[in-house]
Amino acid sequence: MNRLFLDNSIGEIIEKLEKKKLLYSDITKASLENIKEFDPKYFAWVTYGDEKLFEKQREQYKEYKKKTGLLEGIPVGIKDIFNTNDFPTQMGSPLWKNFTPGNDARTVFNLKRQGAVVMGKTVTAEFAVHTLGKTLNPYDITKGPGTSSSGSAVAISLGMLPAATGTQTAGSIARPASFCGVYGCKPSFGTIPRTGTLKTTDSLDTLGFLVIHQKDLRRMFDSMRVWGLDYPISNATLSDTGRQNKQIGKPWRVGVARTHTWTSAPQYAKDTLENFAEKLSKQKGIEVTDAILPKSMDQTHSVHETIYNKALSYYFKGEHKKSDFVSPVMNYLIKDGKKISLEKYTAAIEYQNKLIKEMDLFFKDFDVIISLSTAGEAPPREVTELPDPALMWTLTHLPVVSIPNFTSPNKMPFGMQVVARKYNDYLLFSFLDYLQAIGMIPSKAGYKITKNS
Repeated sequence: MNRLFLDNSIGEIIEKLEKKKLLYSDITKASLENIKEFDPKYFAWVTYGDEKLFEKQREQYKEYKKKTGLLEGIPVGIKDIFNTNDFPTQMGSPLWKNFTPGNDARTVFNLKRQGAVVMGKTVTAEFAVHTLGKTLNPYDITKGPGTSSSGSAVAISLGMLPAATGTQTAGSIARPASFCGVYGCKPSFGTIPRTGTLKTTDSLDTLGFLVIHQKDLRRMFDSMRVWGLDYPISNATLSDTGRQNKQIGKPWRVGVARTHTWTSAPQYAKDTLENFAEKLSKQKGIEVTDAILPKSMDQTHSVHETIYNKALSYYFKGEHKKSDFVSPVMNYLIKDGKKISLEKYTAAIEYQNKLIKEMDLFFKDFDVIISLSTAGEAPPREVTELPDPALMWTLTHLPVVSIPNFTSPNKMPFGMQVVARKYNDYLLFSFLDYLQAIGMIPSKAGYKITKNS
């Protein structure tokens, strides 16, 4: 294994590049070495390029690099639902095999403009929904790797890349991050542009990313997000220092959320989060209290299901006509969505908007809240994941980071989510900086060989 990305953050790699301690080709070769070593077993990639293509990318985007980019020379994996000019976009479906969009998604363009090298396309679930692709969990190949951003999570976990894109409509960043032991970030809804990316659900689809190092979260967000006066809401809130900084002289106000999915979690997962909260409460500069969510949040899973299934039945009606090439799960969701009346769908959207407003008000008493990322460790591949809090924060448009903080009795990773008010993404990153500085969360993810790997 080449440990360049496991042992160095993106910023440290760029510093070595500027000091001539590394060449651009050294960085991409490190990525290719690990891809070639691990991908034949774990199947994180749909396709990837070679050094000739990467050099072409670097030459093509030099005009945008007036100064060193935030991702100068850094290899990035792209989930295979983002359009890419250099690779097909197949969305985990045989119906779209070898489809070439001929352009880059806006987010991919933003990454390249910051100097990133697009290594290739990572495996996604069919249409980023539920049916798993070929990717295997690097900690135990008999266990699931998470849902649709699984290829990106596994590539990160194995040190093939320092960063990769993901998307989340329910729990598709938080869940694979939790099961594969990496950092996963689902930012505030709308802060990363969705142009040129597969659409499944208008009010839920959120773009994000996965990384090895905690300190790279802010860098990736800055590389991908929208900027400027053309985006007045996010520009105003993300630039508001009053929102993005903790109150001077006040402790961090942390809430512990035992959501309505708490009963689904095994006892070891509950105990682990409780023990973490107890330890956190003893740290200087942190105030920990219970976060009793609005009772209306108990309906999030049913509301999400209505919105999700109805939208799938609309956007994938063409694919459904070729149902022999669509998975049973996807066919079922589309059929179910067709049965949902417009009135029921509209009511669910109105309920979602109500929840968004309620959770925005809820954060007047908290800087962040913490919850489990998943109900516990990854289940066997053929077993559906237990209900978890991830889609609750997606439905309410809140920024979250899943932290590779916990280990199950079986030595499998599972994560903790930290959640902030909508648009308080930088406040969230600052809180994680503080946790890392006091040793409460790891500075980086790290692949560990296990007996079933």
